Amino acid sequence: MKYNTSIGILVLIIAVTAIFASAAGIFTDAGPGSSTHDSIRGTSVQIYGRGIYQHMSAEVAPQGIAQDYVTLLMGIPALLLSYTRARRGSLRARFILAGALGYFLVTYLFYLLMAMYNAFFLAYVLLLSTSFFALVLTVLSFAVEELPEKFRPSTPTAFSGGFLIFNAVSIAFLWLSIVIPPLVDGSVIPVQVEHYTTLVVQGLDLAILLPLAFLSGLLLIRRRPSGFLLAPAYLVFLSILMIALTAKVAAMSSLGFNVIPAIFIIPAFALTSIICSVLLLRSIDPSVGASVS
Repeated sequence: MKYNTSIGILVLIIAVTAIFASAAGIFTDAGPGSSTHDSIRGTSVQIYGRGIYQHMSAEVAPQGIAQDYVTLLMGIPALLLSYTRARRGSLRARFILAGALGYFLVTYLFYLLMAMYNAFFLAYVLLLSTSFFALVLTVLSFAVEELPEKFRPSTPTAFSGGFLIFNAVSIAFLWLSIVIPPLVDGSVIPVQVEHYTTLVVQGLDLAILLPLAFLSGLLLIRRRPSGFLLAPAYLVFLSILMIALTAKVAAMSSLGFNVIPAIFIIPAFALTSIICSVLLLRSIDPSVGASVS
C-alpha cells in the first residue's frame, strides 16, 4: 500500500491518543455533581457534573461516554487490525481502514466542536488532524479507475447504494424536523440546542455527511469508479457510527430518557449498514490484485 509508513505512524498516534481520550471519558468521575444551569437563552439545562464531560448536559454527556466505550472496544481494534491487513495488500482491509479513519475523523470533529472545553482539548485536536491526514493518504492509495474491475458483476450495487440514499434522506428529514418548526413558529432556537452554541451534529450532517452518503449511493448504483471507492468506505464508517449511536440510545434509555422511535430505527440502520458493508467487501474478487496508485 502506497504511503504505508506515513499511514502507519498516523494510525499508531490515533490509536494511542484515542485510548487515553476514550478512557478518560469512561473512567473519570470527579466533579461537583448534577446541577441546573440557566442558559443565555433563558432555558434551564441539567448539567452532568462529573468527569471530563462535567460541563455538558445530563443528556449529552452519557452519550459521549457510551461512544467512548465503542471507540475503545471496537474503533481502535478495527483501526489497528485493518491497517495490519491493508499493509499486506488486502483491498478489503484498505476499505475498512478508510471507514475506520472516517469514524475517528467525524467523532473527534464533533468532540472538538461540541464538547465543552476540557483537559483533552489538544488530544481532540491531534486526533482530528491525524485521522484527517491518514484518511487522505489512504484514499490516495487507491487507483480509482481500476476499482470497478475488482468487484464481481454480481455486486449488489443497487441495494447498498439505495440504502445509502435512503439513510441520507431519512436522517435529513429527521434533522430538519428539529430545525424548521422553531423557524416557523418564531421561537428560532430548537430546545435541543440546550446551553451549546449551535446544533453541531445536525449542521455537519446536513452540510457534509448526508450529501456524501447520497452521492456515494448514487455513484455506486451507476457503477462509477468513484462510487466503488466512496460507498464501501462510507458503509464501514456508517456501521461503526451506527453502533456508537445504538450505544448512545441505550445509555439514554438506561437513564430514563424517551428513546422511541430511535431505539428501533438506529439499530436497524446499524444492522443494514453492516450487511451492506459485508456484501460489498465480499464482492471483491480475490483473484484480482489490490489496486494501488
